[in-house]
Formats: sequence, structure tokens, C-alpha cells
Amino acid sequence: MNKEFRISKITEIRNSEPLGEQEIMWQDQLESMPVFKVPLEHLVYNKYNGRILSRTKSLESQDKSIDSESVEGKRILEKFLWESRIDRNERTKGDIEKYGQKIVGIITKDGIIIDGNRRAMLLNKIDKFDYFKAIILPVTLEENPIEIEKLETSYQMGEDEKLGYNPIEKYLKTKNLKQKDVSVKQIANWMGESVSTVNEYLDVMDTMDDYLNYLEYDGIFTQLDNREDQFINLTKWVKVFYGGGSVRAFDGYTDADVDELKSIAFDYIRAKYEGKKFRYLGHGQKQNHFFGNENIWESFKKNHSDSIPPIYSDEEKINKDSENLTATLNGRDNEFKIKAQPFLDKNIEEHLQKIYNQKNKEEPDKLISKAIDSINVAKGNKNIGRSDVLKKVKQLNKITANILQGESPQRLLEQILNLLSSITVLNHLDEKDKLLKYTKDIEKEAYRLEKDIKKLK
Repeated sequence: MNKEFRISKITEIRNSEPLGEQEIMWQDQLESMPVFKVPLEHLVYNKYNGRILSRTKSLESQDKSIDSESVEGKRILEKFLWESRIDRNERTKGDIEKYGQKIVGIITKDGIIIDGNRRAMLLNKIDKFDYFKAIILPVTLEENPIEIEKLETSYQMGEDEKLGYNPIEKYLKTKNLKQKDVSVKQIANWMGESVSTVNEYLDVMDTMDDYLNYLEYDGIFTQLDNREDQFINLTKWVKVFYGGGSVRAFDGYTDADVDELKSIAFDYIRAKYEGKKFRYLGHGQKQNHFFGNENIWESFKKNHSDSIPPIYSDEEKINKDSENLTATLNGRDNEFKIKAQPFLDKNIEEHLQKIYNQKNKEEPDKLISKAIDSINVAKGNKNIGRSDVLKKVKQLNKITANILQGESPQRLLEQILNLLSSITVLNHLDEKDKLLKYTKDIEKEAYRLEKDIKKLK
């Protein structure tokens, strides 16, 4: 059914007896408008509906346009609308089957659904309904796009309705309105939000766009799903850190360091790393996160750069012509998560310990008690004899020896004597020559030390 035919049919309906009237805000005035029964076959889904904007934009980024007036376009949009909130759609469908359409929709005079796309989709799934109760605006979308955009945004993004939306949609909606030269103040008024909140939405959307660009997923907004909190946190961090001089970051950091924080955070976001552990990257006062201590940050960053880039190098080139690009990229991201998460977990845990140590540096008894507990746990592990582990044990012995030496050579000698007394050589015949050599070396060092002690006055 083409546009002209729809207009003629809907005009006939507008000239018929209405079901009643309902007030809506139109051109900045509260107007009472008639409500009509409009056959579902005369209606066209709005492909830029705020509920599914990320889905249609993602598809269009593949150079695949959606003809909302075609059978195929209708099928695609109904799929997007159904999948936007399957649980809620099932509940609402059951309610409509039982009681009918409770909430009136809004359409243009050429049948484009401005408010009620989801309800119309559900009615199309129920055989006993063939009409949609709606207010018919006196214009087409092209005749007054800004006024319709205002009306659509007010209805779709009002506080009551926003809960039913994919959280990412509000950021994309805000960005699209800004690109249409709608002022931040107007957007805030239409969405029922403060100007500062709208500015925050725009900032978060910038971070989201940077993330998609980082992964070469430009325009594929479906890949932002289930990551909102991480983007909000990261946006706040970099806004505080950029420009230098933040007391929440390590001394002397630069914007290049902030860029590296952002890139590393993107890898954690890709793996859907969330909650408190994600916030250890840069959240709060400097003593509470990795970016607040230069030594900890450099260690954390080095470990990350040693392990994560090789995973990216092994990834296949993205096929943007894929029939189901969202599923393809979800699979790609899941594979990344499987490979990267063990390291991401380990790097977080290792540097959380460094944060703990730094916080308790004035309480050495706490730190040493924790170290003793850790070693007691480790000594029973089958990997304790690995060369890399033994290397660290030697490093630990050297540190403890320096501590005892600093306090008193007597304490260190007591410890050495205890160690010598505990040595047994049974069943070590294969090491006999080396053991004799080390014994001779110990005798020489003991003789040298004895002479030095006798010289003391």
C-alpha cells in the first residue's frame, strides 16, 4: 500500500465518527484530539523508533536499507520490536489478548506510527484484532519533522516508558537529536531530563562511539548491549583525568596515559567485566585504584600489553556483509572473553594486592602476616618446584635477609644458623659434589665474618 493510498484511506477515517478524544501536547499546547480505529494494514512502523534505533542504525551501517513499507521491511522491524524486550512483550501480548488495546497510539496522516509501534506489532500477532486505536496527526512526518520528533521523544523517553527500553537507546536518541541541530536544552525538555543529564548522555555516547571505533565496529550499536554501567564509569574517569592535574590520578600523568587507560578499559568492557573489579581501574580516590599509583599502573599496563594484543592479532577480519552481523560479532566477542578473561582476572587480582599493600604500608605486621598465610597455602601446591616459582622464593629470601640485617646482624645469623640446622642431605647423593662445594664456601664466609667480628672494638 503506497503513501498516497494510505493518506486517502486514513483521511476517510478522520472524517468518520471517532471513538472519543484524548489530550496530547501538540505545538506546545495541550490539545484534545479525536481517537479512531485505524486498520492495521494502513499503518507503517517507524524504523527510527527510539526502542529499536540501535538495531536499525546497526543494519544501515552495513549499507542495508530498511524499506518499512515493504513486507520484508515490516518483518525485520517486527523482529526488532519483539526482541527489544521479549519478557515484557509476552506479558503485554497476554494483556492485550485478554482486555484489548488499553493505551491509545499516535500516527501521522500517512500512517507512520509515532507512538505505539510495540503495541501495533503485538496486535499484528493476535488474530482477533485488525485495528489500532490512535490519534491521527494532521501532518505527515516530512511536513513537520521537528514537531513530530518532539512528540515522539516526549512519549518514548518519558520516565514511565523509559524503563521498557534497552538502556543504550537513550544515548543514541540523544546523539541523533543533537545531529539534527536540536539544542541540548530542547532535548532535555523533550526527554523530561535536566540539561546536565543530557550532556552526560552525549558524553557517554562519545565514549561508546570511541569503543566501536577501537574494535572497528563503527555504527554497530548492538555491540553496546549490557555494557552501560562500564561506559558511564569510564566516561566519568576520563572527563576528570583529561587535561592533567587531577588529584585522583598518579602524579605527572599525561593525556597519553589517560588514552591508555581508556583502551585497556575497552578490553575489559568487551569482556563484559563489570562491577567493583572494573572500577578498580580508575574509580574514586587515587589510593583506591590502579591509575592512582604510577608504579602499580605501569605494572598493570605492562602485564596487559604483554597478553591481550596477541589475542587481537589472532582474530579474523570482520565480515561486515554477514547476514546476521550482530550474531557474528557476539560470537567474536565471546571468543575474546574466553581467551582474555583468565588473564584479565589475574591482572586485576595481582594489582589489587598491590593496592592493599600500599594502603597498609604503615602496618607491616598486617602485610607480613598476609604473606605468611599466602606462602603456607602455596607450599602445598604441586607447582611449587617450578623454576619461576623458586626464583621468586629466592627473591623473597633476599628481602627477608635484608630486613633482618637492617635490624641486627645477630638476628640474621640466628636465622642462618636455624636454616643450617634444618638441612638434611639424606637421599641427595646426586648432589654430593655441589653440597660439599657450598659447605666449603660457607666455611670461608664464616671465617671471614669471624675475623671482621674480632676487629670490632
